[in-house]
Amino acid sequence: MAFIMQSKFGEIDISNESIARVVGIATTQNYGVVGMASKHQFRDGIQDILNIDNYSRGVVVSTDDGLVVVDVYIMVNYGTKISEICRNVQRSVKYELEKQLGLSANVVNVFVQDVRVIED
Repeated sequence: MAFIMQSKFGEIDISNESIARVVGIATTQNYGVVGMASKHQFRDGIQDILNIDNYSRGVVVSTDDGLVVVDVYIMVNYGTKISEICRNVQRSVKYELEKQLGLSANVVNVFVQDVRVIED
């Protein structure tokens, strides 16, 4: 599925994969986010930290009647306030989608799949 927008010059199609990549990049730039988790826990294993090339793997985008719903699966750093990280992810995802793609995300669901201990 793609998100379709009308402009005075014609139609703009934005694929879910493009939306997911923007969401993934916005998510991983937040303090406390260690990496993207797999949305397919049982198939891929919950312990997968995804590399930079695969931001969209931990993101599910669905569009319904012009509404954008985003599910983000993340891993967070131990010792950080998880609720604050999730709020920051929601804000940054909404901001980046509006700024870069002109889309308004109606719902951003954040799922914390794992807590990691990062040793210095």
